[in-house]
Amino acid sequence: MSATVGAVSSTQKDVISLNSHLDEELENKGMDNKVGVVEQDSDYVEPEELEYDKELDLGPQVSLKEQLEKDKDDESLRKWKEQLLGSVDISNVGESKDPEVKIISLTIISPDRPNIILPVPFAIDPKKSLFILKEGSTCRMKFTFTVSNNIVSGLKYTNVVWKTGVRVDSRKKMLGTFSPQEEAYTYELEEETTPCGMFARGSYAARIMFVDDDKKCYMDASYYFEIQKNWATPL
Repeated sequence: MSATVGAVSSTQKDVISLNSHLDEELENKGMDNKVGVVEQDSDYVEPEELEYDKELDLGPQVSLKEQLEKDKDDESLRKWKEQLLGSVDISNVGESKDPEVKIISLTIISPDRPNIILPVPFAIDPKKSLFILKEGSTCRMKFTFTVSNNIVSGLKYTNVVWKTGVRVDSRKKMLGTFSPQEEAYTYELEEETTPCGMFARGSYAARIMFVDDDKKCYMDASYYFEIQKNWATPL
């Protein structure tokens, strides 16, 4: 028993001696026995102090024609550009850096009914409706447009409708990105059902817009239409 006590006593003395030695080293280093305090490098910068708001310089913008003609003798680069740009019609690529989108026609398609083709630009007459829809009928809008000069990125369609000065409908649709080509593009929206009932019938005012990612507007037009109990009688 005395041997065991002696061994424990000896161990405790060793531990006390080791702790005293560590305390002495910490004091010599000026750490003041503060465990976990790490001296930072003078060049250290806190993450929040770093600058992240510098604008990225993408270089000068060039026309699509310049891009296509650049490095045209390099076959690998030429193939890469063809794969990236898709079916670009060279004849519709101009010197301008800005794309040009021309809305050719807007068509309202309804089952078992003749298509309603809207003239572009609209013939604005506050006293005359551009078209008449039957209440509770299903229909969808189709756009036909051309793209020239350059690629148009993020072409969007918006249409806002008012009745007696109150906004009753607002629709927004991302049509996509389109490259220049001679052939016109067509895009059809999802099918919709017109409202029905006594309060739904009457005259409506609307505004339609086509805008791209660069906020360039290709069409901004107001028009009027009606919802009636029956389809308009053909002239």
